[in-house]
Amino acid sequence: MPSEPNTDAPLRLRLRPVSAALRSVFLLAAGSALLGPAAAQSSGAEPGLVLQPSLQLQERLSGDSRQAGPTFLFGDQIEGQTDVRTRVEGHAELRRHEMVLKAGQIEHNVADDTVRASGGVRINRLGNVYEGPELQLKLDSNEGYFLQPRFTLLKNGGQGEASRLDFLGPDRSSAEQVIYSTCARPDSGPWDPDWWVSASRMDFDSATDTGTAHQGVLHFKGVPVLAAPYLQFPLSDKRRSGLLPPSFNIGTQSGIEISLPYYLNLAPERDATLTPTLMSKRGLDLGGEFRYLERDYSGEWRGAYMSDDKLRSADRWNASLQHRQRLYGLTGVDNMGLRLNLNQVSDANYWRDFPQSSKVLTQRLLPSEAVLSWGSGDWSFSAGSYSWQTLQDPAPAAQILAPYDRVPSLAARLAPAPFSLAGNPGWQGSLQTELTQFATDRKVQIGNGQTATVLDGQRAMAVAQLGKTWQAPGWFVKPGLQMHLRQYQFDQALGNGQSNQGLAVPTLSLDSGLFFEREARYFGRDLLQTLEPRLYYSRTPYREQGYLPSFDTAPYDFNLSTIYLSNPYAGNDRIADLDALTLGATTRLLHPENGAELVSLGVAQRYRFREQRVALPGESVMSAGLTDLLLGARVQWTPQWSLDSSLQYNPESGDSTRNTLSLRYMPGPYRVLSTAYRVKQQTAVESSRQLDLGWQWPLQALFGPAPDSVAGRGLGPNQWYSVGRINYSLPENKIVDLLVGLEYDACCWIGRVVLERLQNSQTGSNQRIMFQLEFSGFTRIGSSPLQSLRNNVPRYQSLREEINPPSRFERYE
Repeated sequence: MPSEPNTDAPLRLRLRPVSAALRSVFLLAAGSALLGPAAAQSSGAEPGLVLQPSLQLQERLSGDSRQAGPTFLFGDQIEGQTDVRTRVEGHAELRRHEMVLKAGQIEHNVADDTVRASGGVRINRLGNVYEGPELQLKLDSNEGYFLQPRFTLLKNGGQGEASRLDFLGPDRSSAEQVIYSTCARPDSGPWDPDWWVSASRMDFDSATDTGTAHQGVLHFKGVPVLAAPYLQFPLSDKRRSGLLPPSFNIGTQSGIEISLPYYLNLAPERDATLTPTLMSKRGLDLGGEFRYLERDYSGEWRGAYMSDDKLRSADRWNASLQHRQRLYGLTGVDNMGLRLNLNQVSDANYWRDFPQSSKVLTQRLLPSEAVLSWGSGDWSFSAGSYSWQTLQDPAPAAQILAPYDRVPSLAARLAPAPFSLAGNPGWQGSLQTELTQFATDRKVQIGNGQTATVLDGQRAMAVAQLGKTWQAPGWFVKPGLQMHLRQYQFDQALGNGQSNQGLAVPTLSLDSGLFFEREARYFGRDLLQTLEPRLYYSRTPYREQGYLPSFDTAPYDFNLSTIYLSNPYAGNDRIADLDALTLGATTRLLHPENGAELVSLGVAQRYRFREQRVALPGESVMSAGLTDLLLGARVQWTPQWSLDSSLQYNPESGDSTRNTLSLRYMPGPYRVLSTAYRVKQQTAVESSRQLDLGWQWPLQALFGPAPDSVAGRGLGPNQWYSVGRINYSLPENKIVDLLVGLEYDACCWIGRVVLERLQNSQTGSNQRIMFQLEFSGFTRIGSSPLQSLRNNVPRYQSLREEINPPSRFERYE
């Protein structure tokens, strides 16, 4: 009679190396065993396996699910004792959720779920790879140690070597006597990174994606450049509180600038940055920024304060608030919103003395706006206050005209859907009304030539429009009628002795056009060519308006778009007495398959049947007859080349009064060359002529083909790039603004040096040199020129773009 098997006896198996196909069968069988009960129930009346819907595919299982998951062992030889231990030798491999372990020998103790491995140990856990001679690890808690490991982190490509690495849980580890870098390790030979951090201990926390070096020293090209008892660095782009890389600037106005920003991750929807900046020639500037983002409101606040600026012997400050909010709770009101845009600086020289401030605060006109808007059906309403801070230049020739403040301004607009009129559908109409109080502290000229220190007043305005479009394939006709009503009330009498004035100005317009198209062939390409002639007539009677102030009115730029408008002025204080006919035509060359526009050529000219007497102060009467001829061209024959050109030609003098020509060549990523030439005739003997040149170009592409781009990583390692923009005045024969520099991409670090020169007055300019070392995935040292490059170099591409974070399945084994 056979004896019962001895379950306590060790189990010894000698196996050949397991093929990939057999492994797949084994894994499938193990999975079927786990789902056996559910599969058995599926044959009954009730379903046994219920799938729960989920909006996300979770990469990591919960703790209970991880412990319940199976463990797979492979190797040349397997021996063990049931529910006690298993030992694998030769091509040993252990697989569990989130982890793959390979070694020459693996021993698994089932009781405490501990693994001991030796001989070429390699562990891949969540995409992080560790290699070394000996490992001991408790699988459930991920606690243990690794002797003399080399490691590669997934999220930032960090590499390292240590004498010992301790696993302290699912998300934490600590390495001793470690060196760390993001420079790639070669496939063979010693690892000699361009930069590295050495530390007595280095802690890694994947829950916060933070690394911490104790007694750390940053080396670059073998030279120590930074040492600190405590260095914290990111393991990903995840937000976290802490010191940001310091910034250094050298400028002619402020001397040496050192900034040390501190970032505060207050909440998922709120953060702040505190930035003290020490300027050797001026003092300490304390800056800050606060941002918030909620479901119904968002915004940002920025500010800075410098006590007793040595440059001006005064306190200097700036403050800026942008806020956007949706409001609810009022019956019958739709889309109510609040918008705040408040900006203020301490004095008129702030834009000149602080050129590195935000773009809004370096302008000479600073807006401050508070607007409440809402809608109801076809009506929309707004109530707001609009004011300006004007930063004047001491030189009279450089002063600008301060705009009027609108405090307050109430507006209502009716824009109904198309409606029927006398049984004829398709009519469109609108009504716009506005009541505004204007105030100013500038000196202005009034109708009798006298000067008033303050000319404040109210303006009530209403504009009603009615029109209809008749169209069919190949043509359209659109007549329109507009009535413009205004009523003024002034705080003091005008030049004609009146303190109130009203007027009504009607305008009749007729817009029409034809569309022709044909198949064509130019330069060996099959194309679709269009011809689009257009005829526009507008008539407005004369109303005397010269004695009225110009609260918010300025002439439109004269171009191929505005020549088809019934009023050459933007704003509501001047309605020109235009009786004119505009004739123009446009021809386009289109791609026959996708409709992409390859060439567009346009021409237009206006004929005035009578002189235009309504004008702004300082303007002359427009005589009857032909205006200047406008020509325009836009060409993008290939994706790499594009050309834009415009010309304003005076037929009487035979000269061009204004022309522009811009050309851009962009053959691939990180390669762009753009140039522009602009001429404007200011007076009969003076003209403004400027040449603008911008570029970003890899130097290797000057002597041969450029390498292919790497997603978010420039054109690969060891690449020099030239970047810059030059604005040159031809009449003065001098450079107005200058930004030139070099970038070097070594893959794991980037070096940048940029010279910036910005003219801040007729005779003065501010210069600074920006130098920066960016250690990829670790920190930056120096002064960042990136914002200046993005603002000034057309189509500039950063050598490190934000891309999707890597997935652990990219390193699946």
